[in-house]
Amino acid sequence: MKTAAPLPLDIRLMNMTAALLLSAVVLMGLGAGVWWWLRHPMFAIRAITVQGEVTRNNAITLRANVVPQLQGNFFTLNLDQARQVFESVPWVRAAVVHRDFPNRLRAELQEHQPMALWGDDGANTLLNQQGQVFEANAEDPEVEGLPRLKGPVTQSREVMQMYRYLKPILAAADMEIDRLELSPRGSWRVVTDKGAQLELGRGSQQEVGELVQMFLRTLSQVTARYGRTPTALAAADLRHKDGYALRLKGVSTVEADPRKKP
Repeated sequence: MKTAAPLPLDIRLMNMTAALLLSAVVLMGLGAGVWWWLRHPMFAIRAITVQGEVTRNNAITLRANVVPQLQGNFFTLNLDQARQVFESVPWVRAAVVHRDFPNRLRAELQEHQPMALWGDDGANTLLNQQGQVFEANAEDPEVEGLPRLKGPVTQSREVMQMYRYLKPILAAADMEIDRLELSPRGSWRVVTDKGAQLELGRGSQQEVGELVQMFLRTLSQVTARYGRTPTALAAADLRHKDGYALRLKGVSTVEADPRKKP
């Protein structure tokens, strides 16, 4: 029985090189085909489906605001980048973006639900139910009647919580919060819907709440001494250790100088 002689080394090397070159050409061809297919115009994003409780945005406005900022097509689009683009649209708080073959996006959106105006008068910033500050048109008729809260942005959630804590306490005394401010030094101030300004000082929710409740329990008695009701309250300073200072409408605490003629 004859045994075939092994091929010379140089021939085997030539065959291996040819096989590798052929494989490389085939892979390059396949890659070019896949690349062309992925870049085909049919996969360009052409439609957006909007889901969720959306009242301030719709598919038309979102398409105008979002599509020009999207980079890539159905296959190459970065979904995280797309989410950020959706969340940059006014009133959108959170977005989840999905692909719908072959050229659609489906966005599940959550909008901000405003609970207060935020910052200085005229600022286009609002505070949502989660205590997040966001930019929007503060002249919208739907938000004009909201209270105004103010404080360091990093403490917006704390300001929201204090507002929710104090609101029922003051409402029990027929006072509504028109403004609530937290100073950079941590001092609280309330302006009621009747224009009364209350300086509450520093403290936790419980400490400030107890101070306000003590003040409200005695307010009627104090105003009655001057023939007034609590509605005459113009200002109160609760930062005193053993009491508070009041200013009532129509009541002066300055004695008239007897040397002056009436």
